[in-house]
Amino acid sequence: MTDDVLLRTEGRAAHIVLNRPRALNALDHAMVGAIDAALSAWETDSSVATVVLSGAGERGLCAGGDIRAIHDDAKAGGTASAAFWRDEYRLNARIARYPKPYVALMDGIVMGGGVGLSAHGALRVVTERSRVAMPETTIGFVPDVGGTYLLSRTPGLLGTHLALTGAAVGATDAQLCGLADHFVPSALLPHLREDLARLPAHVAVERWAQPAPEGELAAAREWIDACYAADSVEDILERLLGSGVPAAKEAAVTLQSKSPTSLKVTLEAVRRARELSTLEEVLVQEFRVSCAAVTMPDLVEGVRAQVIDKDRSPKWTPADLASVTAADVERFFAPVRDEPTF
Repeated sequence: MTDDVLLRTEGRAAHIVLNRPRALNALDHAMVGAIDAALSAWETDSSVATVVLSGAGERGLCAGGDIRAIHDDAKAGGTASAAFWRDEYRLNARIARYPKPYVALMDGIVMGGGVGLSAHGALRVVTERSRVAMPETTIGFVPDVGGTYLLSRTPGLLGTHLALTGAAVGATDAQLCGLADHFVPSALLPHLREDLARLPAHVAVERWAQPAPEGELAAAREWIDACYAADSVEDILERLLGSGVPAAKEAAVTLQSKSPTSLKVTLEAVRRARELSTLEEVLVQEFRVSCAAVTMPDLVEGVRAQVIDKDRSPKWTPADLASVTAADVERFFAPVRDEPTF
């Protein structure tokens, strides 16, 4: 067990609180184990009717996995990252099929691994403070934790846009993309918690849910769907730059700053995920991609530039899209040892 996950019960609700506020509740292997053990115990506990996930502190639920640890493991050529992902992805699948209502309070920042802990749940609550994202291409990685499953199933090609750019969305757009269900103002979350202790989960959530503020993505569907339908990342960029839409040009500039390898693998991963029928199949694919990514230079370089040195000037290898071949992309999808089973 770990002090980085706090467990408590209030009435009929059992609470999981991610408790690393100084690290924005970043998820490590011990935390995954603690959450899984709690879910296992509560699954057969007749006194627990609902499970509630939240994050300590004022900034958000979870900023993702502990990427410093992944960076260090990658530099050392270790196996700790693969072991972490294997258990994390099993936990993601467990949350998706959990037999009791699993309520995720997605207040504040919810990114990467935080999406995996929340967006597969039965009842996903966002607030006016929510910023939900899969920003992996920024650090030379590829969306995982079932993110490519979720983003491959959004209306149109909104998910492809979010996967490639790593853009964060607010409450309404999270709902539109199928990453959240209900909007509850953050000031009302204490009341929601009180009701979850005594009422059926769906009744408690619906009691406090309100219409969310206006979003941005619905109005952008036309240019997003047109541009991201292109065959390749190069063609997507060309369409974005030539669309005449300022927001599309901004997206192109964003893509030009990302790892070329990550962009090409991400596009392929989302498109392949769309053809897979279950979350578990996609998680196996993501495990293969993640295990390949940890052996490539861009992940170490991306974390260095964004998190360690914070110079925001990564030197990607290769440095341009044209140098990333189809064979380079395909190697990310090759089977690996000890793939997760569900």
